[in-house]
Amino acid sequence: MPKILVIEDESAIRRVLVKILSEENDTYILEEAEDGLKGLEAIKNNDFDLVLCDIKMPKMDGVEVLEAARKIKPEIPLIMISGHGDLDTAVNTMRLGAFDYISKPPDLNRLLTTVRNALDRKELVVENKKLKKKVSKNYEMIGHSKEISLIKDMIEKVAPTDARVLITGSNGTGKELVAHWIHEKSQRSGESFVEVNCAAIPSELIESELFGHVKGAFTSAVRDRAGKFEAANKGTIFLDEIGDMSLSAQAKVLRALQENKISRVGTDKDIKVDVRVVAATNKNLKKEIEEGRFREDLYHRLAVILIEVPALNDRRDDIPLLIEYFSDKITSEQGISPKTFSDKAIKLLKGFDWTGNIRELRNVVERLIILGGKEVTEEDVKLFASK
Repeated sequence: MPKILVIEDESAIRRVLVKILSEENDTYILEEAEDGLKGLEAIKNNDFDLVLCDIKMPKMDGVEVLEAARKIKPEIPLIMISGHGDLDTAVNTMRLGAFDYISKPPDLNRLLTTVRNALDRKELVVENKKLKKKVSKNYEMIGHSKEISLIKDMIEKVAPTDARVLITGSNGTGKELVAHWIHEKSQRSGESFVEVNCAAIPSELIESELFGHVKGAFTSAVRDRAGKFEAANKGTIFLDEIGDMSLSAQAKVLRALQENKISRVGTDKDIKVDVRVVAATNKNLKKEIEEGRFREDLYHRLAVILIEVPALNDRRDDIPLLIEYFSDKITSEQGISPKTFSDKAIKLLKGFDWTGNIRELRNVVERLIILGGKEVTEEDVKLFASK
């Protein structure tokens, strides 16, 4: 249940805000603070999903609360409440990190829409921060082959820039891993990494998923909803399997890249976004362009930097390192005693035709760890991993 703090020194306005929010959604947990000092103390000692904060208050004004809150709980969105004379200050708070501002007396629809959007944003930020903590362990680039070394060198050069990157390669080669590394080594690493699998989202829903929608835009749109581009603002959006995106969605993505603006489904209102786009595909996009399934202008916007991830068959020298890495990871995750692979077992695995690439290798290693002996032998490979 969303927990909201209202910081407002005028008791009448504070009661109105609390009443409006409680009537809008009876699941909101609402707390009040009558000045900035008490408000900041409440922020320090509680986990709020949203704070509404007046600007002009005794003891500590709203700007001071905002600056302090951004340091101690940067993930909490703050909506500033401004009187007519505070408008310039309210606009300035946006530069300091406020989510938005509401003028007094509060307009009902504007207030509720802003609150919903802020809560959506908080949920997405928290979710992505949780995922981000797992990046270092789950997205290591394993290998010293010439092919992988070239990719690592390219990432070192490209990551610090805002250049768009198109990653190509067969399924299971590790395109997602490359995208994560680009983000991790970029100046945006402290912000969200938002992943969208374009192939997994029905074509009729992809635009809503990317750009959000307003209430009533379609049958199931029961409330305003922020899209992935908004969630990735200041960070990186990874458009995986972009070759499967519908032409209408491609047109909107192209506009977002050209103008740094998006509009939610059901409205023409522009929303400015600052997003780095990294895309990936297992398709030949030039062939898709020839056959009318992919926009050539979008291709050229995306493919500023091209990174081709090699198939596992083209980097066999990395297989022993990958086996060791997966073995350690799987035994740790499953609480199994550490296992080793004999030299003959590794040699046999190196000779396999890995059509499923790294993903297939991981599955085979897991099977051998579960079914093989304390040392996985050549016989174990022949018995449990024959191809």
